[in-house]
Amino acid sequence: MITEKKYLIKTEERRDMSLFGAFPNEGIIRFELHFTDEETPSSVTMKIHSDGLADGGHEEYRDYEFSLDDGVFFVEIQADELSSLTKNGLLFYRYFVTVSSCTYTLGGEEVERLLGSEEYGERQLLIYDEDFKTPDFIKGGEIYHIFVDRFATSGKYPVKEGAKLNPDWENGIPEYAPYRGAPVKNNDFFGGDLTGAAEKIEHIASLGVTTVYLSPVFESVSNHKYDTGDYMKVDSMFGGDGALKYFIEKCAERGISVILDGVFNHTGDDSVYFDRYHKYTNGAYYDKDSPYFGWYNFYDYPEEYECWWGIKILPRVDCSNSSFREYILGDGGVVEKYMRMGAAGFRLDVADELSDVFLDELRRKVKSEREDSIVLGEVWEDASRKVSYSDRRRYLTGRQLDSVMNYPLRGGVIAFIKYGEHEILKTALETVYRHYPKGVSDSLMNFLGTHDTERIITVLAGEPDDGKSHDELSRMHLTERERMIGRSLVKCAWSIVATSYGVPSIFYGDETGLEGYHDPFCRMPYPWGHEDEELLGFYKRMGAFRKGEPLFKEGLFRVVSSGENFFVTKRFDGERALYTVVTRGESFEFDAPDAVCVFDSDIPDAEKIDDPFVVPPYTARIFVK
Repeated sequence: MITEKKYLIKTEERRDMSLFGAFPNEGIIRFELHFTDEETPSSVTMKIHSDGLADGGHEEYRDYEFSLDDGVFFVEIQADELSSLTKNGLLFYRYFVTVSSCTYTLGGEEVERLLGSEEYGERQLLIYDEDFKTPDFIKGGEIYHIFVDRFATSGKYPVKEGAKLNPDWENGIPEYAPYRGAPVKNNDFFGGDLTGAAEKIEHIASLGVTTVYLSPVFESVSNHKYDTGDYMKVDSMFGGDGALKYFIEKCAERGISVILDGVFNHTGDDSVYFDRYHKYTNGAYYDKDSPYFGWYNFYDYPEEYECWWGIKILPRVDCSNSSFREYILGDGGVVEKYMRMGAAGFRLDVADELSDVFLDELRRKVKSEREDSIVLGEVWEDASRKVSYSDRRRYLTGRQLDSVMNYPLRGGVIAFIKYGEHEILKTALETVYRHYPKGVSDSLMNFLGTHDTERIITVLAGEPDDGKSHDELSRMHLTERERMIGRSLVKCAWSIVATSYGVPSIFYGDETGLEGYHDPFCRMPYPWGHEDEELLGFYKRMGAFRKGEPLFKEGLFRVVSSGENFFVTKRFDGERALYTVVTRGESFEFDAPDAVCVFDSDIPDAEKIDDPFVVPPYTARIFVK
């Protein structure tokens, strides 16, 4: 058996970094290979190369011979030497091990390998800026994601022209297209606003929330606001600038930060910038001399233009355009306005479609306004090696994003909880943790649902929506039995999310079992007065538990063991360890007799459990050792 260990050596400090494949660009990186006696090789070589996709198709290779000391093969390499190999910090490497005149190639992402086993790709190494620091305010906390129109209403703001108001918060269904893919105006509103959200601050705080992430608040004609009409105004139906400032202030009173949704890849066609319907004076659609004309790419003026995913109401912006960058990032611009209003940063919509120059400048601007702020990207894949439009991105080297949305974790949790596919969850957790800088992992936005996904209780306990019409989906609800099962499954799923590295994020209503299939059914109004009290109580208990546990801020993480019906993870430091045990269809006996059970997904008082180490089916328990 072969075990790889990695260390960062700086001055007299020698840090074990074996859990990670991301290192700062200062200091010495020490690679070690540990072998069992019968497998001791005669020589070990490492071949490392740059990322050809980022470096114009050229891959620069270097070979490093290992030395042998007390049975351990090792090599020490200056981090800045490796950094100089590649433009984006991303490197790949393999080991070549010679035993009895036979040379074996070791690659892949497994930590341990057997000699003679097949070659599985390469290992990954990411070199990031030494001064890359992710924000402290987000770590160890909890995020609450609010889709403003559907969360809470104060009833104070008039409905704008062209909007349709649905006041039925108890049974109302969002307007939907006649069939999947058909256009819909999204001009139906339930009247949620920022003042109403501020009035619900006690509910938000009761969940242990430390950060609120708001869906877009900029002026626009739609209920979702991803078709920006005017970046410099908060939507009037949300209460305008004053309501946002009031919401931020009310959150601050409870120690809660607010991050905004930055939709900078496209605008609405019905905006002051594009003005397809000639409601304004100098939009790009009607005026080639418009100050916004260069923001857009017209193929055949004015009817044919570049859109986001071909959707005509969302003309795409060239975010490399200097005029656009100045408008968003310059003095007196969009970022400055909302940061000075009190925002703690931005979640960037479709970050993989924003140019490097825009992301570089946005980070500098945000950090200049508030050092402890966050730039969080919407990236659905492994952000350390993301390819967008045939380019390898460099999000996590310290010059662009602080962290990203952790979609791989959501997929892994669903695969395990619903189907018992524990290897998928294990891979999702371990791969991201290996590939990202630790500060990025500690700041990840972890979730079970967002405005772009089906509601988690529907995913886990409901019928699949395959082939069903929108009319059918609008009428589908969980049966009492499905809801009972779903409640237990959501508790188990959330226990994994809430105790893994990163920051758990609740999509409004998930804490009370809000149901719904894909958009727009996942965007139902919050069921005030009709909450699932059992599920809500669980979320509150988990939030309180997290607030009292320092390991959730920057504690190390490891998957301990897993199987079709159990999953065990560990958060730890040099003194304490916290274990999360989650079961599916069978009981699981947790072998840690000197540990103490401190949390159970169903029993509020863990001390009253007769035999805490035998974890029943569909249960989550947390132990401290």
